[in-house]
Amino acid sequence: MRLTSIAAGILILALAVYPALNSIASRAIAAPRTPPQGADRGPMGPAGGPPPGSQTEVPPQPPQELPQTQNPLESKTAIVNVFATVRDKRNAIVGDLTQDDFKVSEDGAPQKIVYFSKEVNLPISLAIMMDTSGSMYYMLGAEKDAGSRFVREVMHKKDEAIVMTFDTDVNLLADFTEDPGVLSSAIHRAQINVDATGVGGTGGTIPQRNGGGTNLYDAVYLAAHDELGPEAGRKALVILSDCEDNGSKLSERDAIESVERGDAVAHIILISDPRATEGYGYGVAQSLAQETGGRVISVRNESGLEKAFDVISEELRSQYVLGYSPTNVNRDGTFRKIKVEVTRPDTKVLARRGYYAPSR
Repeated sequence: MRLTSIAAGILILALAVYPALNSIASRAIAAPRTPPQGADRGPMGPAGGPPPGSQTEVPPQPPQELPQTQNPLESKTAIVNVFATVRDKRNAIVGDLTQDDFKVSEDGAPQKIVYFSKEVNLPISLAIMMDTSGSMYYMLGAEKDAGSRFVREVMHKKDEAIVMTFDTDVNLLADFTEDPGVLSSAIHRAQINVDATGVGGTGGTIPQRNGGGTNLYDAVYLAAHDELGPEAGRKALVILSDCEDNGSKLSERDAIESVERGDAVAHIILISDPRATEGYGYGVAQSLAQETGGRVISVRNESGLEKAFDVISEELRSQYVLGYSPTNVNRDGTFRKIKVEVTRPDTKVLARRGYYAPSR
């Protein structure tokens, strides 16, 4: 669990030693992150303060490598990466497009694509997020089975994922790991309305508002900002929920913005169980997915869950990467709207709708 006081201390220390860091930037960039394997960190709380902007500046990369956007210490070339999935009118994946088939604009201004690739095996960082509030009581067993199969089938070499649950608490059941077995075990430990003491952690730390119930927005923020934010490359949240939030300290807008700033995509498996007494938040799910370039898949039974995971798995493995150097070079921290179009008729593009420019 990241504590705000620790984060503030680290920030002060970082400012003090920045000149030294600048001299060793190239070595720091080359060092890979080695995440802990399968650690259960227990309950989590919002770290406070906005995450960094999603566009950062990096040295040029060889043509065969994806341009990086996670290096704040060197300032040579700014690249915005957009991951896009394209389907035809029959909803089948379109996998034979070239760079010339795509058009990208930012705030209405055409942009020149400087990097293009069709990525099938580029590593992915995933956050598997399971709603364990009372409304999920009848579906939790099916969620565990489908989620376990998903991580075993979608995880390839160098992929990594975490498992989180949220109800009146937000609990991290598995920290970043490449081991599907660890992830599957964490998924099967999820329980309805049980704080971290029930799954090997410590007591909850997120205050409830008006009794609380489902801290969806807090959970999304923690996953996107605290967990996925520092990661590079493709990043996605897979959220299983009815998207009814009635306990978060943060807002829907906070949650969406955290995903946008983290360069991540939110896919929602929207569970509507007719046996549950609560409603479900279709509008919230649509906003969270559409504004970040993800998809909403509504399910009502176990077979629907299996199909939903299959669709998400297919899309994660069938993406184009479009990189461009924005014509707007102002470092003003504003939100820039991205539009990706395909010239081939009868196609649909799924891609994020924007990013936050870096601040001065």
